[in-house]
Amino acid sequence: MSYHLNKQEVEQFVKEGFIRIDNAFSGEIANEVVDILWNDIPFERSNPKSWTEPVVRLGMYTQKPFIESVNTHRLYAAFDQLIGAGKWIPCRSVGTFPVRFPSDTQPTDTGSHVDVSFPGTEPGNYFEWRANVKSKGRALLMLVLYSDVSENDAPTVIFKGSHIDVAKLLFPEGDWGLSFMELANRINELPKREEVYATGKAGTVYLCHPFLVHAAQAHKGSIPKFMAQPPLLLKSELTIEGQSIEFAPVEQAIRLALE
Repeated sequence: MSYHLNKQEVEQFVKEGFIRIDNAFSGEIANEVVDILWNDIPFERSNPKSWTEPVVRLGMYTQKPFIESVNTHRLYAAFDQLIGAGKWIPCRSVGTFPVRFPSDTQPTDTGSHVDVSFPGTEPGNYFEWRANVKSKGRALLMLVLYSDVSENDAPTVIFKGSHIDVAKLLFPEGDWGLSFMELANRINELPKREEVYATGKAGTVYLCHPFLVHAAQAHKGSIPKFMAQPPLLLKSELTIEGQSIEFAPVEQAIRLALE
């Protein structure tokens, strides 16, 4: 079967900064992923009383079901439409996983932020990693759901259209851009945006513009939330200037900010 984003979906991505792909991969693959992750969680799967922390962070995974989940025909077709064929690098690992549990303890990682994409002067310090207006290194942020996520299950908060505001922040900063912390400290300056929750069945993937502001939140449900946030990597920087060039939707969104 051939998959194709329709005109409305592409326009939504450009203007709002994200689209939702249902059934991007199968429930069977999602279950295999969750089974593997539970092996690395220091809680008893069948005993909610043992779930004593709001978040357990797990590392990078390269087993077959992880790789299959982010390398499907449906996702590849969307990548080609949003970024351009031959301009992105297939994912060869998935991670990290912030597995979220129902808890009376508030998580400490719920601040609004933008994911950064290339190292600064301290490559080992993620807070010093950077983003620039050409999104060096990163084509998309992906929110990959491996469990069913309702509004009570700590869905990621997406700030609709915030990618336009972030592009305006990054443009005057040139190739060096801003660090993770510099961006985080300036997010409060941005216009207030409508909040959307990244909910859906296991197998749902949200494809987000790399500049989209998003945030985690506390888990108010009963079933642990399994989600990964892998980047889709770029082969080179995006093109946002020039004449007689057909700009990809991910580039069109940045150009909207510069008009």
